[in-house]
Amino acid sequence: MRLLADVHREDGYPTYWPDDPVDWLSPRRMLGALVAEERGRIAGHIALAAVASGRPAATWSEAAGVPTAGLASISRLFVAHDARGAGTGAALLEAACIDAERRGLRAVLDVVETNRDAIRLYERHGWRRVHSEPWSEARGEQLTLHYFVSARPDEGRAPRGRPPRTRAG
Repeated sequence: MRLLADVHREDGYPTYWPDDPVDWLSPRRMLGALVAEERGRIAGHIALAAVASGRPAATWSEAAGVPTAGLASISRLFVAHDARGAGTGAALLEAACIDAERRGLRAVLDVVETNRDAIRLYERHGWRRVHSEPWSEARGEQLTLHYFVSARPDEGRAPRGRPPRTRAG
């Protein structure tokens, strides 16, 4: 929770502090979560969840060419400030994509436009932006939500550096 609070305070992620941060870290339909450890402390986090039916799922499904049941949503990706630039976020993203692939699922995600570092990470790793729209959950401000689909396994992804140790959560 401390890491999430630090990231929120320093970066504004999540955009709005959740009423129940523990519940927020465990999204409905969660398939699993991973954390990166560095020198015995948590340096980052990512979650993988089944995709619920609805308009976002239809957008991803059409763009990926797979049914909604064949999709997994990447979410809750955040990294400690002092662990950035060392490949922590990339390693977490890669590990979550591998987990999705092992389950026979194609990874997808959505991201608010203000999370520019995350968007750059996704694009560097072959993710494709497939749709953008006003974010319906924005509170009193106009923000855009971008939908991304991961590179197919046969398309490859950006080469990996030496990742931090990760473990399932």
